[in-house]
Amino acid sequence: MGSDSVRGLGRRRLLGWSGAATAAMVAGGGRAAAAGPGRAAPPADGADGADTVPPDTRPGGAYDRYLAKLAAEGDFSGVVLLSHRGRTVLSRSYGMADKERGIRNHPGIAFNLSSAGKPFGPVAVLQLVQQGRLHLWDTVGAHLKGFAEEVAEKVTLHHLLSGTSGLDSPPEDLERVFQSREEVREYCERWARQARPVAAPGTPTEHAGAEIAIPAMIVEAVTGTTYWDYVEENVFRRCGMTGTAFFTRPQWLTDRHLAHSYMRQADGSLVDAVRNLDKGSQDPYQLGKNPARTFVDAPGDGGFATAPDLVRFAHALTDGTLLDRHYAELLTGPKIPHAPQGGGLARGAAFPVDASFGAYQMPVGIVNGQWLKGRAGVNPGSFASWNIYPDTGWVGVILGNQDGAPFPQIIEEEMRAVLGPARDAG
Repeated sequence: MGSDSVRGLGRRRLLGWSGAATAAMVAGGGRAAAAGPGRAAPPADGADGADTVPPDTRPGGAYDRYLAKLAAEGDFSGVVLLSHRGRTVLSRSYGMADKERGIRNHPGIAFNLSSAGKPFGPVAVLQLVQQGRLHLWDTVGAHLKGFAEEVAEKVTLHHLLSGTSGLDSPPEDLERVFQSREEVREYCERWARQARPVAAPGTPTEHAGAEIAIPAMIVEAVTGTTYWDYVEENVFRRCGMTGTAFFTRPQWLTDRHLAHSYMRQADGSLVDAVRNLDKGSQDPYQLGKNPARTFVDAPGDGGFATAPDLVRFAHALTDGTLLDRHYAELLTGPKIPHAPQGGGLARGAAFPVDASFGAYQMPVGIVNGQWLKGRAGVNPGSFASWNIYPDTGWVGVILGNQDGAPFPQIIEEEMRAVLGPARDAG
């Protein structure tokens, strides 16, 4: 379903990019912690080392100082990682994962991903395509029943994954409190079957939640298991993402490694979404929503991940762990061109986008002459971004668990640190 809800921040401005890093000493409000298999090594000298690691990415650099200032002013709670060619350059943790129990954020804490978890679905689909169990030209009706004829016979997997289904999704019930995984599955299936075409297949669609739900349903139909179980086994476990899963609300309440989401209320206070199901977001674009009301994130969406695990995922996309090379290229290859300035950042942002495209449930673009690939997402009380800079070997992760952080600006500062000053458009 549509857990993005980021139009108030510029939807495509937040629908992108990718991350990696491991560990370094955490300054400011953070604490020392390992963010991966080992602690960070100092950047090497030479062609692969110091002269290719911009000063602004290093501890004490401009990006580090920016984050420390935000955290000191109470405007950022979360974890940030930067990695260059598999070596951690910067790892920082700030704020509290669970204020009631006094648990601080650290690299081993998993955060709610919202739409940053949507690319897991296309990876699952392409694994099955690679095995010959699915084809991208398969129509919805080839695998599922109960859809309107114009959807079942004309909308293909490629249309769904590329955001060109022409479908419109019905409103979601944001007030409902779910009590089981099966209740969530049944609701999402009924909801997806209500999707109706508003344009011909092949027409770019503006964030239709059914485009996320239906491929997940097809994965379930082909594999005979739930989407959650398939992805946990064939994506997360295969990558070594041991801190990542589709956790349930009871786990969110009790597991000390899950960051609680703190939503801003009308009086300015922050409330724990997981412990206050009667409270909702005050954001006009997410009004009344509380992500903890769903027992587990909808199939095809969300999940929880640690920053180091997102690093592992980023590398596994290209090293053959998840997909053969050609299918990995298919996943992130440009599909549909976006309008000018429609890709990673909005018009007037610090980094004009040279070219931007929709890929399979993620945007890709050329910024400052480099490819940038990944995904971001926002839920009440949380935000997530993972950015891959394939031309230079960088990966960046931003995970937060508190409303009010300037999320688009944090992404821009990451880009500025990695890419350098924006080129003069003139």
